[in-house]
Amino acid sequence: MKTLTAITVSALLFAATGVFAEEHATTALEHANQAVTHGKAGHASVLVEHAEAALPHAKKGAEVAKGDAKTHMEAGVKSLESAIEHGKMGHADVATKAAEEAVEHIKAGNK
Repeated sequence: MKTLTAITVSALLFAATGVFAEEHATTALEHANQAVTHGKAGHASVLVEHAEAALPHAKKGAEVAKGDAKTHMEAGVKSLESAIEHGKMGHADVATKAAEEAVEHIKAGNK
């Protein structure tokens, strides 16, 4: 009976971790998409706001993801950091490209 309980608890924790990663990736994706939208409109400062909002969620998603999903989420984090850096310099075009890369990685990491 103890073994069955331990297996059940382990399965639930594993499933909860997946949901936790998914929630963070979804929030990161929402903000990253907004960053792209504003970047395309030339609003570098608003792009930065959304990329900064996406970043902690992408980091949390990368923290709990595994395998290929983890690799993509980590790449998404780097792309968001690049978007923030370039956006702060007023380089909306370069920042937008980085935000677009982040979106693609986060999507791939959230499958």
